Amino acid sequence: MQTSSDRHEYPAHWEADVVLRDGGTARIRPITVDDAERLVSFYEQVSDESKYYRFFAPYPRLSAKDVHRFTHHDFVDRVGLAATVGGEFIATVRYDRIGADGMPASAPADEAEVAFLVQDAHQGRGVASALLEHIAAVARERGIRRFAAEVLPANSKMIKVFTDAGYQQKRSFEDGVVRLEFGLEPTDRSVAVQRAREQRAEARSVQRLLAPGSVAVIGAGRTPGGVGRSVLANLRDAGFAGRLYAVNKAVREKELDGVPAYPSVRDIEGPVDLAVVAVPAAQVPEVVAECGEHGVQGLVVVSAGYAESGPEGHDRQRELVRMARAYGMRIIGPNAFGIINTAPDVRLNASLAPEMPRSGRIGLFAQSGAIGIALLSRLHRRGGGVTGVTGVSTFVSSGNRADVSGNDVIQYWYEDPDTDVVLMYLESIGNPRKFTRLARRTAAVKPLVVVQGARHGAAPQGHAVRATRLPHATVSAVLRQAGVIRVDTITELVDAGLLLARQPLPAGPRVAILGNSESLGLLTYDACLAEGLRPLPPVDLTTAASADDFHRVLSDALADDACDAVVVTAIPALGETSPDDAALAEALRSAAAATPSKPVLVVHVELGGLAEALSAAASTAPQAGDRTPAATNGAPQPPAAPAAPSRGDTRHPVERPPTERPSTEATATPAAPPSAPTRPLTAETTASARSADSRLIPAYPAAERAVRALAEAVKYAQWRREAAEPGKVPEYEDIDEKGAARQIDELLARDEGLALGAEDTAALLGRYGIQVREARPAPTPDEAVAAAGALGYPVALKTTAPHLRHRADLGGVRLDLADEEQLRRAYTELTELFGGPEELRPVVQAMAPRGVDTIVRTVVDPAAGAVLSFGLAGPASQLLGDMAHRLIPATERDAASLVRSIRTAPLLFGWRGSAPVDTGALEELLLRVSRLVDDHPEVVAVSLEPVVVAPHGLSVLGATVRLARPPARDDLGPRTLPVY
Repeated sequence: MQTSSDRHEYPAHWEADVVLRDGGTARIRPITVDDAERLVSFYEQVSDESKYYRFFAPYPRLSAKDVHRFTHHDFVDRVGLAATVGGEFIATVRYDRIGADGMPASAPADEAEVAFLVQDAHQGRGVASALLEHIAAVARERGIRRFAAEVLPANSKMIKVFTDAGYQQKRSFEDGVVRLEFGLEPTDRSVAVQRAREQRAEARSVQRLLAPGSVAVIGAGRTPGGVGRSVLANLRDAGFAGRLYAVNKAVREKELDGVPAYPSVRDIEGPVDLAVVAVPAAQVPEVVAECGEHGVQGLVVVSAGYAESGPEGHDRQRELVRMARAYGMRIIGPNAFGIINTAPDVRLNASLAPEMPRSGRIGLFAQSGAIGIALLSRLHRRGGGVTGVTGVSTFVSSGNRADVSGNDVIQYWYEDPDTDVVLMYLESIGNPRKFTRLARRTAAVKPLVVVQGARHGAAPQGHAVRATRLPHATVSAVLRQAGVIRVDTITELVDAGLLLARQPLPAGPRVAILGNSESLGLLTYDACLAEGLRPLPPVDLTTAASADDFHRVLSDALADDACDAVVVTAIPALGETSPDDAALAEALRSAAAATPSKPVLVVHVELGGLAEALSAAASTAPQAGDRTPAATNGAPQPPAAPAAPSRGDTRHPVERPPTERPSTEATATPAAPPSAPTRPLTAETTASARSADSRLIPAYPAAERAVRALAEAVKYAQWRREAAEPGKVPEYEDIDEKGAARQIDELLARDEGLALGAEDTAALLGRYGIQVREARPAPTPDEAVAAAGALGYPVALKTTAPHLRHRADLGGVRLDLADEEQLRRAYTELTELFGGPEELRPVVQAMAPRGVDTIVRTVVDPAAGAVLSFGLAGPASQLLGDMAHRLIPATERDAASLVRSIRTAPLLFGWRGSAPVDTGALEELLLRVSRLVDDHPEVVAVSLEPVVVAPHGLSVLGATVRLARPPARDDLGPRTLPVY
């Protein structure tokens, strides 16, 4: 590394791993004097045309002077970055600071020339775009505000890199050269471009793992049993549609269970897209190196002995990730259960699950292998519990999620046409800020249901997570704001997923209830009320009801405009007219199919085969768009021929070993392969995909479970409608943003982190139109009288001692003091009860109009971001925790819902004949506080308590503000993979 005294220290924080457009990874790092040989080797592999575009003249080789110039940087005025794969350069970028005359300069000059060179073999992978993001971030850090680039007109690829980046640009043409100039401050468009590229790259990286053309199981034992041999058998038995290889360095046979076997992955002649690693942790580095040298695209590491085992394992895990990314590979695991893709042209079961789950339209993610097994089992089961009326599209169990995380998989499912619903079991959220952003976008087009384990304790030992100070209730509220359907148990996760996968979203909370049991109908009615739904009076068909009776009454209920959803209750009945399971299921299905816009659920009590009949009632013929193969007379059928690969499909031709066993599931040729071109993803296209499936009705063994799932669907549907018109962050003409910034800079110049005094707090809030009612110190009775005279009677006298602050119940406040006599008497009482003035710190404040006392707070969490909170002052918030939360910046719609989200909200709207308060003024206050925190990240905490909201207007009686230098916002910087 560079050690000269005129150079800055090596900036290690500029190092980053990035995902490229094709899903592979590269490492970006500063170029140093140690890179001379790498630079020369890199340049020798660049074509003459690319060299000409870089230097505007034939330039076959670099001179010693060139090599010195391009490897010696001061990391301030001259910076070079390289993108590397396998330790070798694949692209470089550099900037040189220049002055107004275009000559080399130092600060305060704020412009730099920038130039790229990308190896021809790696052009088109998005390397230059990623390098531009990182070199721009470096330049901003070093005080550079503009880049200039000179490009030959024929170099259209490089011109496109600059023009597509989204920055504000100027273009000129002179002497046969295009000159581009652009500012480096992120714009809405540049951030949108960056996030779109991030989504495509990360989705593609997961797609390469879930749809490989060839798989090698490394560590497949020579004798049956063991983890590796089990995974190999599961892949073979699932009928994997690509090439399958067994790897064991001790193998002498040419085949293991009919699968070609090799001592090393390097001995395999063809390409290997995915390697499942099942060797002891100590042997994994050697395996990773062999895979990287062979060009393997991704790894599933089921081996244990990593971060879950302690500090030594944590170091081993970091080294595993570093090695894999250096070769451009992504990892699922380590300590992973595996991955599954049920698509007919893939049929990948690279997991420890002994049975391939039924194909369907649910994407399933679980950090825990044990929970993954439980979820797969519940979705696969048709009898008992909840009927498994649909199956899985893809399944990922991430284990320690050292690399690929839930965020990556959400990126994939967002655009996956074969996934309608996403179910996730999370024990930790590594990047909550990003997860919330991705969840909001995904939930706008398909449901995202999450259950979080370890809610009240530390994350599992193998998971590295960012520290968060937010309580679980706040995190849950923030996720709900992003459209996430939050449930508490895996049972509720499956219940909600089955409903959302096969039924339309309800238009509202009105629920019709019908069935052959009055008691079960009443239980359902009560459950609806408990969940905030609006049930209609139950319709009792009596136990003598026939299948035709159910069909008729269900049809009538679905046709009723006053009904948004129907819950059918059914109990066993005896008698000649009682329908059998198949007849009742068909009656319900046919009635529901006639009105496909409303959801139908069934609550069944020990009804034998009804659940199975409901799930099978619509499957007598293949349905367009249904990935589940149809059975033929219940007999197993040979596997269908694989679909022809579409354009751009990188999978290899299918070559199964001759002894490979066919799938035991009945199959049929799919209507269209998953790789077929699809329409752009919208809420309409996903809804269309769902309606194309057979209309299967979910059945539940208890009314409470069915109704809880329906309630979540109602709330999610409401969120979808509101998300279509999310509101806006208002502009207020009286906000002095620049004045606030100056004040904050002056205050922080005194101290890096401080709580503002009352005067500075009032001044800062006042710049955002938030007026704090003045409170004057009263260290003596005479000064209290003088303060009251200046403020005007009536006044309040209150203590500000920490142990009495905001504790009116302890008697530390005296209100409505009308004159000097009452004030002096109150002063004497307080000091006699609680101690001397120096301890109580009494203040005098003019009385505010009567109203409802509320609290407004903000906190900036390093992991989740800025959060705005609201509640009523006193026991409601302190004892019951009745607070509502929204992410900042809050929109007008967010502020309105925040006020109405707390359980005690009726007190604001005229409860029991009281006067409604000015909620409009309250919402404006919330929006102004949100703007303050959003505009100035140095404002890390605001507390307004109490805020008295009167029938007309409001009064802020107490306020505190804390300032601190904000940490870097990694979600606004260049794209990087997390480092755990």
